[in-house]
Amino acid sequence: MDVDVLVIGAGQAGLSASYFLRHYGVEHVVLDGNAGPGGAWRHRWPSLRLGKVHGIHDLPDMPLGKPDGSLPASEVVSAYFERFERENALPVQRPVRVTSVRENGDGRLLVVTDKGEWVARAVINATGTWDRPFWPHYPGQGTFRGRQLHTAGYRGPEEFAGKRVVVVGGGASATQALAEISLVAAETTWVTRRPPVWREGPFKEQDGRAAVALVDERVRAGLPPISVVGVTGLGVTPDVADARARGVMERLPMFDRVVPDGVAWDDGRHVEADVILWATGFRAALDHLAPLHLRAPGGGITMDGTRVVPDPRVHLIGYGPSASTVGATRAGRAAAREVRDLLARRAVSAA
Repeated sequence: MDVDVLVIGAGQAGLSASYFLRHYGVEHVVLDGNAGPGGAWRHRWPSLRLGKVHGIHDLPDMPLGKPDGSLPASEVVSAYFERFERENALPVQRPVRVTSVRENGDGRLLVVTDKGEWVARAVINATGTWDRPFWPHYPGQGTFRGRQLHTAGYRGPEEFAGKRVVVVGGGASATQALAEISLVAAETTWVTRRPPVWREGPFKEQDGRAAVALVDERVRAGLPPISVVGVTGLGVTPDVADARARGVMERLPMFDRVVPDGVAWDDGRHVEADVILWATGFRAALDHLAPLHLRAPGGGITMDGTRVVPDPRVHLIGYGPSASTVGATRAGRAAAREVRDLLARRAVSAA
């Protein structure tokens, strides 16, 4: 099947790109690997209520409004995305999983999926990170007799009632999970590689711009993007403030090894545990682009805005500086505009 532009992923970035491609009159298809709308949000744990998230930026020309903050974020956002797809008649096909993107041999790109092959003049990749949870490797991990899980598989605090839980990680998901698990667990221990930096007070627009600029600087140099939270610091939600007041947020430095009954440090410290929750983040889900050999020597992909510098037919959105709800919406518009212009230039040169 032939198409001018193929968008991979129907999260916030992919839907934004599709909306603007349609606005610009560009023929395109959106392939999404999920069973239904919502992107990564449909997989968030049920206890993550809308009022606890940092904020969800509006999709183009359709405000989210002010839904009940006590509702699960997964339900609210999935319904919002579904309405956006339906009311804008976006050409989303699902579930379709893209396995590889490679050269087609005629200047176009061959997109291989579990439902057949597509040939496109350009690809906008909006696959995010949810499909690539990062599990660090520590000595002795395989000897642990308890349960290990990543936040990608976290479903809420209830299953940890009466357990001794070690939470690993210094990001927002770690603090959110730790705050609610600590209310039901027998004992919690928080370990991070670096001391947490708390951001007191509201998150200001200039803080966001500064964080995005630092991430953008890295991807322009072909380096892997860093976490925006690593730049902005950890927000203090009411739940986190309560957990801090209860002494739950007193962190320990990263342990040196996992032992059968818990974790241990070289200085002799030992913490017994029934569960280790790895809240260690995600990596960009870009394995399907490997045949195009886009990675720079620094380990990342050299970017100019949303455009991949070595291959202007490929745009990455929801990656690096656009890996946020506000950034994703803006990146979708920018990618759609650049792809429109690329196709127009090629049409003129072919005439």
